[in-house]
This record gives sequence, C-alpha cells and structure tokens, in this order.
Amino acid sequence: MSVEIKVPSFPESVADGTVLRWNKRPGEAVARDETLVEIETDKVVFEVPAPAAGVLEGIEQGEGEVVTSGQVIGRLREGGAADASAASPPAAGTEADSENRSANPPVSPSARRLLEQHGIAASQVTGTGKDGRILKEDVEQHLAHGSETTTADQARQEAAQTRPQKTPAPPPEPAAATAGAGGREEKRVPMTRLRARVAERLLEAQHNAAILTTFNEVDMQPVMQLRQRYREAFETRHGVKLGFMSFFVKAAVEALRRFPEVNASIDGNDVVYHGYFDIGIAVSSPRGLVVPILRDADALGLAEIEGRILDFAQRAQQGRLELDEITGGTFTITNGGVFGSMLSTPIINPPQSGILGMHRIQERPVAENGEVVVRPMMYLALSYDHRLIDGREAVQFLVTIKDMIEDPARLLLDV
Repeated sequence: MSVEIKVPSFPESVADGTVLRWNKRPGEAVARDETLVEIETDKVVFEVPAPAAGVLEGIEQGEGEVVTSGQVIGRLREGGAADASAASPPAAGTEADSENRSANPPVSPSARRLLEQHGIAASQVTGTGKDGRILKEDVEQHLAHGSETTTADQARQEAAQTRPQKTPAPPPEPAAATAGAGGREEKRVPMTRLRARVAERLLEAQHNAAILTTFNEVDMQPVMQLRQRYREAFETRHGVKLGFMSFFVKAAVEALRRFPEVNASIDGNDVVYHGYFDIGIAVSSPRGLVVPILRDADALGLAEIEGRILDFAQRAQQGRLELDEITGGTFTITNGGVFGSMLSTPIINPPQSGILGMHRIQERPVAENGEVVVRPMMYLALSYDHRLIDGREAVQFLVTIKDMIEDPARLLLDV
C-alpha cells in the first residue's frame, strides 16, 4: 500500500520551508520513524520521520524546493522490499566502488550536523548503527578520542588517494562561470532561509522603527571579584560555571521593571505593555544567529540562567532548538564581546523595542576618587525604538544596569 509523505504542520509564524536534504533514495528500505527528509524554515530545521516501515517509492519535491504545511513531498510503499539496484551493492564491484561506499557511510541527521560543525569527514568515524550508520554518539566518541583513523576502509582510502592514476587526466574544462578576471575565483551560493529571514527582519527594523543607540561604560571589577571568590563553590553546588550573562539578565529585568516602556512593543496604534520578562539571548549557530528565549527570567536564579544559556548554546550548535524556544521575547541581550567587539550598535528585534549590547572587557585607565586607576571596563549599548522610548528613559535604563553590575549587592537587596 502506498503511503503519502507530507510536510508537517508549521506554526502560524512559519509560512513555508525548503527541502534541505533527503536521507533516502527511491527504492531504499525505510524503518518506521526513521528520518526521511529535513525541511529548513526561517527558524528551525524540521525532521520528517517515515510514517511506516517500507520502501521509499518516489520523491515529488526534491532538495531546494519550497514546500508548505501538509504538502505531499514523496510516497512510501508500506511493507515492501528494497529494490536490489538501490538497496544492495553490485555483486562484483571494483576496489574503487568499495572505497566510495566506505567513504560515504550512512549518517544520521544529528551526526551529520556535528560532522559539519567540526569539519570531520564521515569516513573518519566508525558507525555503530544499523548497516554501519553513523550516529551522533559515534561522532562524540570520535571527538573524545581524537581524529586518528584506524579502520581498514580508511587505510584503503588513503592508499587510493596516493596511488598513481592509470588513466590519462581529462582535458581541462572551460573556466567556470564564477571565475573572475585573471583567474580570481568567485562562488555564488543561495542564502539559507535563516540568513534570508535575518536580513529581512533587520531591514524591517530599520525601515519601520526609529532606532537610536545610547552608550555607557561599566566597571566589571566587582562582578569579576565576586565570580573569583565563589566560582568553585558555585560550580560544585550547581554543576554550571558562573558567567557574566546571568548578572546582566538579572540587572536587565530590574531595569525593565523600572522602565516598562523598554519591555513594551508597538502594535499598530497601540502600545502593548508586557507583564512578564522573556529575555532573548543571542547565540551563534552554524546556520546563523538565533535568539532563544529565557521565559519568565525574573523567576530564575543565577544558576538556572547559566544552565539554560549553556543548554541553548549547545543545542544551537547541534541545530536542535525547538521552534517555541526561539519565538517571542520582550527584550534581547547580545554579547559581541565573545568575538572581540569593543563597541557596536545592535539592531532591535521587532516587535521588541530595545536590545542591550555587551562588549569586550578591556583594562583601561579611569578616574576614581580623584586618582587614575586601571579597571576592567566594558562598553554597553542600548538600541531602542524612539517612537516609544524617550532618550531620558533609555539613558536611565542603561544607568540602572550599570549601577547593578558595579554593585551586585543591589540585585539581592532590591535597591
């Protein structure tokens, strides 16, 4: 019996997706719930599992095709046997065929993303799954024990690469269309849906909002001393390192309480004041920048904040963030300092009205009690929508964060 393979139902915020990769070819056997195809949206990558065990009968929407919710993209023959031409290797293959198969073992989607992230060839990893399929655990095991290749297949592959060619080299092909003058190469690739969506939203923010940025600087020495004093005890008790971001999240929540306009958004001719504090934390991923949300950040302790941010960062690298985890938010914090940025003007994330930019901590001479001293200083930037937030509130908001960071006891005493 033929079974339709359909695109899963997208949330209202996602209009369509692009077929990123088919993990099976027509004629290959498929196990129930095995990932058949990956569909990329402007937010996350959806993995479409097989609705039943059988054989992939046909593909109706190939890689790169735009698809919508519920659309039929392929068909599965339930309970069928795999075609010999697709599922089994030739009876008498050449050594090169064997090497090609060993160099391209089956890989699970999560393992493939991890391989791409670390620049590892699939042939370097020994798969422990069915039919030698490489699982995520196999890649992690490989990373933990180094990148040495020990299998016989890999040895044959290396030998094949160094073996002299018995056939004459083909004549040189004409210059590619992407080659520039003087042999300078160019490469043209389509933007990912995530990158295209980020570009669209940034332009939307600049066109539809009156964005201004105000700056201040903060002395990080008090927080650094606090971290140094309690770092080991904190990590021993909570199992997570004490970073800077948790302090800024708590300081931002207090500042948002005092200046609710920064936590609000504009909807047509209305101003929506949010009675909750969902803080977006910008993290990088192989697909681009994503902003997972700390829901009800005011109810979280420092350890909970650090733990969730670490979890977000790890799953962002693996492409495993859920859609609801990167949707919404009332305010955003971004830290360009981890990449070495000294100063920047972050762009707000619509429909939010403000974004806080952290930067690199740099020792600088500053005046303190009439004397010049060296302190670890950080520049802070607050970009805000001037349609809703006046300059006075924006400056005072940033000063509130500065005061909280320079005297962390204020976070405990609520002063």
